[in-house]
Amino acid sequence: MKIPIINPGDIIEMKKIHPCGDKRFKVIRVGSEIRVVCMGCGRDMVIPRPKFEKSIKKILSSEINSEDEKGGDLN
Repeated sequence: MKIPIINPGDIIEMKKIHPCGDKRFKVIRVGSEIRVVCMGCGRDMVIPRPKFEKSIKKILSSEINSEDEKGGDLN
């Protein structure tokens, strides 16, 4: 089983649709619980990490990946 690497600022697509109709969430805080904000309605939620990791469909964008593409210096 592969453990997803989740960082603050990542945009995540979930398996289930939020009641507002959007599947995309922005990660705000990472720890034993993950704090996310719905990209559609702005609802703020705190989800236990195991439940969150099972609910991820894919990681749409990552701030670390976009820094690499821009040529940003990570050192």
